[in-house]
Amino acid sequence: MTWQRPDGRPLDRLRPVSFELDFTRFAKSAVLARCGNTQVLCSVTVTPGVPKFLQDSGQGWLTAEYRMLPSATPQRQARELLKLSGRTQEIQRLIGRSLRAALDLKSLGERTIIVDADVLQADAGTRTTAITGGWVALADALNTLVREGELDRSPLRHAIAAVSVGLIGEDAVLDLQYEEDVAADVDFNVVMTEELQAIELQGTAEDGSFSRTHLNQLLDLAERGIKDLLAAQKQALDGRIEP
Repeated sequence: MTWQRPDGRPLDRLRPVSFELDFTRFAKSAVLARCGNTQVLCSVTVTPGVPKFLQDSGQGWLTAEYRMLPSATPQRQARELLKLSGRTQEIQRLIGRSLRAALDLKSLGERTIIVDADVLQADAGTRTTAITGGWVALADALNTLVREGELDRSPLRHAIAAVSVGLIGEDAVLDLQYEEDVAADVDFNVVMTEELQAIELQGTAEDGSFSRTHLNQLLDLAERGIKDLLAAQKQALDGRIEP
């Protein structure tokens, strides 16, 4: 039997996606990324200087921090104060790796970009929403640096987007919400460039295994979702990015 999605979407359809720019005032860029009921505030700060291992290299750096508000889920979660959970550390490393792949770090100069991804509301897909929204915030922030004369040109090399796909029974499903994430036999997070070159593939079978045929099916579905996300990013930035 074909999986019936809780929100009635076709299996190959994203949830409604939007990016609200200028969501807060003081960051170089702040974007509220919405994917269905998942909401992530993606903020970009740019500071002079780089970590010690890059000093005097002429190269910049990008790092990311990810947190979830206590009220982001139905049951309150305690704040991570003194020690980050393994999950949080893994997610923020993923966000950082993905967004660094979008940049020519040499062209950035010795500056550090910090991307803060704060989950306001979680309904699965928080890491993929953070990456996709984080790229919008990054592109907007770099355009501001160009406009202010801090950079001659934007060091962006690629547009980057991320999406989840899963296998529920024999059905490949795009952009899982929470009930589907729990039910999935196979769960993948896929990060790609606008050329549909893979940056990161995170996937596992929750129980048992899956075939190469299923893997190809999931990646084809992810590519479709990435294309739609890239179009939404472009629309959000229309008129904000200098030609």
